[in-house]
Amino acid sequence: MKKKTFRNLHRDLGYFYIGLIVSFALSGLMMNHRDSWHPEKYTTETKAIAVKLPAESEINEKFAEDLGKKLGIDDKFRRHNVKKDVFKISFENHDVEIDMKTGKGEIVSFLKTPIISQSMKLHKNTSDFWIYYSDIFALSLILIALTGTIMVKGGKFSFKQRGWKLAVAGVLFPLLFLILFG
Repeated sequence: MKKKTFRNLHRDLGYFYIGLIVSFALSGLMMNHRDSWHPEKYTTETKAIAVKLPAESEINEKFAEDLGKKLGIDDKFRRHNVKKDVFKISFENHDVEIDMKTGKGEIVSFLKTPIISQSMKLHKNTSDFWIYYSDIFALSLILIALTGTIMVKGGKFSFKQRGWKLAVAGVLFPLLFLILFG
């Protein structure tokens, strides 16, 4: 193939996937910080509650669902857990947190944040169509990266002179991170 063909392939794939690249990058940033910030949803109401809880060994999925109904939550149940003496129940549009010792807690009602919520679903989607499309996208990103290495003709900024050093650094950094912190 000629360099012009690689340049055209690089350009056209970049144009075609720009929306998905930006969407994945932004939703990835938001997902990285989801423990301290909930970009997918915004709170519409917080309500204090006090309930009598059984022993932790008696708390199961059925108990969590029934408690949600007793608290007036008519929503799709997602999950529950007890961590550090806090009983948490997650519903589609509500979160419940209750102190196991005191029985005091709160119900947080929220709505999905438009656009942000949908774009974050891209990282979580497991439909067959999306998996195949994501595979094609991943292969296209490899092509974009490889064709980008040959776009600059010879000289001090070419892949042969400078680019390979940056490419090696770009490969080593995540590997070192995984080795040191993984």
